[in-house]
Amino acid sequence: MLAAYHDDEWGVPIRDDRRWYEKLLLDGAQAGLSWLTILRKREGYRAAFRGFDPAAVARFSERDVTRLMGDAGIVRNRLKIRSAIGNARAFLALQAEHGSFDAWIWRFVGGKPIRGNVRGRGDILARTPLSDALSKELRGRGFNFVGSTIVYAFMQAGGLVNDHTIGCFRRAEVTTLGRGLPTASRKPRL
Repeated sequence: MLAAYHDDEWGVPIRDDRRWYEKLLLDGAQAGLSWLTILRKREGYRAAFRGFDPAAVARFSERDVTRLMGDAGIVRNRLKIRSAIGNARAFLALQAEHGSFDAWIWRFVGGKPIRGNVRGRGDILARTPLSDALSKELRGRGFNFVGSTIVYAFMQAGGLVNDHTIGCFRRAEVTTLGRGLPTASRKPRL
């Protein structure tokens, strides 16, 4: 399951708001847990959180929180469930302000993926000044479970950063996928 995720999805540039919300929700749910745990529950999350539709999730109430606390298909953590709902609301506010989450987030890297120089697993960073800045910006906009380490993993998984190791067969493939992205006109003020 982890190998398939790496080979088919990790680091591939996302260009779709629903997929960005899915990544945000799942990366927040993963905090303190293994990614394999979240991958195994991904379909449970998809069902519980209305196909990762932020508009639908933003309408969830405290009654939905109680319902989700009984759902064995997801991680039953009240703070993480409330965070997913609150993040959906913040996500929609950001979309309303910038047209799309996708357009907003890609401006942080100038419209194209940053290519890391990772030789081995020991070289992979847990956070960077850019993830610190993005984390601060997200928290300032009302997002939760978006600390710098979570945000850096989010950036890697969503293709903002290509941290496939230099010897990894996916490094060049993912780089090629990132070349076709439109370039952002400017980075947001941090």
